[in-house]
Amino acid sequence: MKKIKNRGKLPMILVITLVFLLSGIWVGSNLFQDDEPGRVIDSFNGVEVYYNGRVNNVFGRNLTKDNYNLGLKYQCVEFVKRYYYEYMNHKMPDSYGHAKDFFDFSVKDGEINKKRALNQFTNPSRLKPKVNDLIIFGPSVFNWYGHVAIISAVNENEIEIIQQNPGVNGNSRVVIPLSYSDFYWKIENKRIMGWLRKDI
Repeated sequence: MKKIKNRGKLPMILVITLVFLLSGIWVGSNLFQDDEPGRVIDSFNGVEVYYNGRVNNVFGRNLTKDNYNLGLKYQCVEFVKRYYYEYMNHKMPDSYGHAKDFFDFSVKDGEINKKRALNQFTNPSRLKPKVNDLIIFGPSVFNWYGHVAIISAVNENEIEIIQQNPGVNGNSRVVIPLSYSDFYWKIENKRIMGWLRKDI
């Protein structure tokens, strides 16, 4: 009988140990980083990408002169919204929300996402991603808020994205494989929910 009672304790100990280890990794990733937030590390079509210092750093809300909300400095959302505002001349009707909230699961592939006033495409989609599309990553174990970036280059086999606040040892530019099969284009990353596009 004693063996049966103790059997339930082992999985609980393993779960607690795993949570402790993951928490330590996450905390460590936010402690030991270079401390120059706000410096320019990249740009695309004249819109600058800023270094955030630590993943969870926030330096106040960035508002335009007409009080349009661009987001929290220097998070990923702030860059993509600033890019769409400055370069694409676009304001979103709903200017708030985390990165994952940019994707509306009720919107079908190719239809309008009314909260963002942009066409939404699912991953995979019948339409190929394009330069200037806003790409949306779902949440992960280390990032419950998701992530957003701008597609900066596209060819037959891959896309390049430009991003702000990519996380520990992240680069502002990343290349991701792209495939085409059965009339669908797929960006080969399980976290990518889809992309948004201004109808020009």
